[in-house]
Amino acid sequence: MGKLAIILYFILSVFPADANENRRHIHVVRKGSKKSHRGDTVAKIWIEENGEKKIDVDWSELAPADEAMILDIIDKNWSEFNKMIDDVFSGKKITIKKFNK
Repeated sequence: MGKLAIILYFILSVFPADANENRRHIHVVRKGSKKSHRGDTVAKIWIEENGEKKIDVDWSELAPADEAMILDIIDKNWSEFNKMIDDVFSGKKITIKKFNK
Protein backbone atom coordinates (compact mmCIF):
# COMPACT_ATOMS: atom_id res chain seq x y z
CA MET A 1 0.00 0.00 0.00
CA GLY A 2 1.32 3.46 -0.89
CA LYS A 3 0.31 5.92 1.79
CA LEU A 4 -0.18 9.41 0.40
CA ALA A 5 -1.65 11.41 3.27
CA ILE A 6 -3.07 11.30 6.75
CA ILE A 7 -6.15 13.39 7.47
CA LEU A 8 -7.19 13.24 11.10
CA TYR A 9 -8.00 9.53 11.54
CA PHE A 10 -8.01 8.62 7.83
CA ILE A 11 -5.20 7.42 5.57
CA LEU A 12 -5.34 8.18 1.85
CA SER A 13 -3.54 5.52 -0.14
CA VAL A 14 -3.09 3.67 -3.43
CA PHE A 15 -2.43 0.00 -3.97
CA PRO A 16 0.14 -1.41 -6.45
CA ALA A 17 -2.61 -3.17 -8.45
CA ASP A 18 -4.25 0.26 -8.97
CA ALA A 19 -1.56 1.10 -11.55
CA ASN A 20 -3.47 -1.03 -14.07
CA GLU A 21 -6.87 0.60 -13.52
CA ASN A 22 -8.25 2.89 -16.23
CA ARG A 23 -8.86 5.80 -13.83
CA ARG A 24 -6.74 7.01 -10.96
CA HIS A 25 -8.30 6.75 -7.56
CA ILE A 26 -7.53 6.97 -3.88
CA HIS A 27 -8.62 4.57 -1.17
CA VAL A 28 -9.60 6.08 2.17
CA VAL A 29 -8.71 3.86 5.12
CA ARG A 30 -9.92 4.52 8.65
CA LYS A 31 -7.06 4.10 11.08
CA GLY A 32 -7.74 1.27 13.52
CA SER A 33 -11.13 0.32 12.04
CA LYS A 34 -12.07 -3.31 11.71
CA LYS A 35 -15.61 -2.74 10.39
CA SER A 36 -15.89 -1.56 6.82
CA HIS A 37 -16.85 -2.52 3.29
CA ARG A 38 -13.47 -3.91 2.17
CA GLY A 39 -11.04 -4.52 4.99
CA ASP A 40 -10.35 -1.16 6.59
CA THR A 41 -11.13 0.78 3.39
CA VAL A 42 -14.11 3.08 3.90
CA ALA A 43 -14.18 4.88 0.53
CA LYS A 44 -12.86 4.79 -3.02
CA ILE A 45 -12.60 8.15 -4.75
CA TRP A 46 -11.87 8.64 -8.44
CA ILE A 47 -9.62 11.66 -8.98
CA GLU A 48 -9.33 11.87 -12.77
CA GLU A 49 -10.75 10.75 -16.07
CA ASN A 50 -8.66 10.64 -19.26
CA GLY A 51 -5.89 12.55 -17.48
CA GLU A 52 -8.18 15.43 -16.51
CA LYS A 53 -9.27 16.38 -13.01
CA LYS A 54 -12.61 14.76 -12.23
CA ILE A 55 -13.28 13.87 -8.61
CA ASP A 56 -16.10 11.38 -8.04
CA VAL A 57 -16.94 9.12 -5.13
CA ASP A 58 -17.07 5.52 -6.38
CA TRP A 59 -18.40 4.25 -3.04
CA SER A 60 -18.22 5.49 0.53
CA GLU A 61 -19.09 4.57 4.08
CA LEU A 62 -17.90 7.97 5.34
CA ALA A 63 -20.06 10.36 7.30
CA PRO A 64 -21.11 13.26 5.03
CA ALA A 65 -18.91 15.78 6.87
CA ASP A 66 -15.85 13.51 6.66
CA GLU A 67 -16.47 12.83 2.98
CA ALA A 68 -16.81 16.56 2.22
CA MET A 69 -13.59 17.33 4.12
CA ILE A 70 -11.63 14.63 2.27
CA LEU A 71 -13.00 15.67 -1.13
CA ASP A 72 -12.03 19.28 -0.41
CA ILE A 73 -8.47 18.29 0.50
CA ILE A 74 -8.15 16.12 -2.62
CA ASP A 75 -9.49 18.96 -4.77
CA LYS A 76 -7.13 21.56 -3.30
CA ASN A 77 -4.09 19.24 -3.52
CA TRP A 78 -5.00 17.41 -6.73
CA SER A 79 -1.75 18.06 -8.62
CA GLU A 80 0.36 17.01 -5.67
CA PHE A 81 -1.65 13.80 -5.16
CA ASN A 82 -1.21 12.94 -8.84
CA LYS A 83 2.56 13.46 -8.58
CA MET A 84 2.68 11.32 -5.44
CA ILE A 85 0.75 8.55 -7.20
CA ASP A 86 3.24 8.68 -10.11
CA ASP A 87 6.08 8.39 -7.61
CA VAL A 88 4.47 5.46 -5.74
CA PHE A 89 3.83 3.55 -8.98
CA SER A 90 7.41 4.15 -10.17
CA GLY A 91 8.82 2.90 -6.86
CA LYS A 92 10.04 6.25 -5.54
CA LYS A 93 9.91 7.09 -1.86
CA ILE A 94 7.41 9.80 -0.98
CA THR A 95 6.79 11.96 2.05
CA ILE A 96 3.36 11.34 3.52
CA LYS A 97 1.38 14.59 3.81
CA LYS A 98 -0.40 15.31 7.07
CA PHE A 99 -3.53 17.41 7.38
CA ASN A 100 -5.12 18.42 10.69
CA LYS A 101 -8.30 19.80 9.22
